[in-house]
Parts: sequence; structure tokens; C-alpha cells
Amino acid sequence: MFTGIIEEVGTISSIRSGSQSVSMVVEAQRVLEETRIGDSINTDGVCLTVAALQSSGFMVDVMPETMTRTTFNKLNPGSKVNLERALRLSDRLGGHIVSGHIDGIGRIMERRKEGNTEWFRISADSLILNYIVTKGSVAIDGISLTVINVDKRSLTIGIIPHTQTETTILHKRVEAEVNIECDILGKYVEKLIQGENRDGVTLESLAKNGFI
Repeated sequence: MFTGIIEEVGTISSIRSGSQSVSMVVEAQRVLEETRIGDSINTDGVCLTVAALQSSGFMVDVMPETMTRTTFNKLNPGSKVNLERALRLSDRLGGHIVSGHIDGIGRIMERRKEGNTEWFRISADSLILNYIVTKGSVAIDGISLTVINVDKRSLTIGIIPHTQTETTILHKRVEAEVNIECDILGKYVEKLIQGENRDGVTLESLAKNGFI
């Protein structure tokens, strides 16, 4: 589990394709602190397991499905990626709950600057947009962001100066692809509602009995 608060921007140093997976080495420093083999690091929104540690980075194995279902197929040596270590129970939840399981890929349709804020409009599949609400949370390339607006074809986010300097977001141009993870709470709500329709439970009955 992650928070979407990026700790460091890493650099892809090598990518090697194997028979069953792709090995990727990421140059980093801060996220190496207290990290052990087997730990999880959110890399551009994707939860990856550390397979090996180096003095100036870490290695991960990426499944072929992950390569095709995320923006990882666009990565090359030198590419910058957002990094975050897994949440500890003692940590503050500064962003929102991020699982590191990507729901789909979005494409930047528009980018503009107003004052010190960078605005991005990102197109996405309707199945993804169904889980996104205005003023709700969304993870873009692992970054916890607030949704400014959402319509049938796209969502709009605003990037404050701190996020601009501490993440890769300003490297993204119009037509660039981004990894999108919807707020997991929306998925649980949908499952709850589906259960209501099947079992006859309603939000009203849950509230009446003190469950919500």
C-alpha cells in the first residue's frame, strides 16, 4: 500500500528482456534507505518487488502483462520515474490509499499554465472514468492528485509548484501516456451496491443498523 506522495524521482539505467520477464534497474538513493530485497516500491504508479539492491539503485522483474498494460513499454534507459516506498503503519496518510495496480492508460489531451498551476486534461476509457469523481482522488503515474473536473471522455487535474518540482509530471507533453489508478474506495462502493442489489441490503438499512 502507498500514499501517492512521491519520495524521489529515479532514472532507468537498464532494461533487459528475458524469456519470462523484463529486468529493469532503477537508479535511486532515498528509497534505498531501509529497503530490503522483497520490499515493494511504487514505480510510476506500478507496485514492483525489489529483486536486487545495488549501491546506487535497485532491480525489479516486470511481467510481460505489466509491460503491455502500463506505460512501461515506453520506458528507455534515461527515462525518469516516480518512486515511493510502501506505507508503514506509523506513517501519515498524506495522499490517499494507492495500491500500485494500474486500472488503465490515459493520454494527455491538453496542458496549460495559469499562474503557478499547471493544468492537465487527460483522456481515459469510460470504464476508468466511471470510478473518478470531481474533488475525489486519482493516482497519475503514482502521484496522488485531486480531480478538478471529470466528463465522459476526460479528467482534469491541477499541479501545484511542489508537485511540479518533486515528480516527473512536467516532463509529460501533450499526447504523452500516463498510468491511471482510480481510488480503490470507489471500487468497494460499487461492490457494496452490487451486493445490495443481490441480497436486498440498502445504504439506508446499513446506516440504520450503525454499519455506516
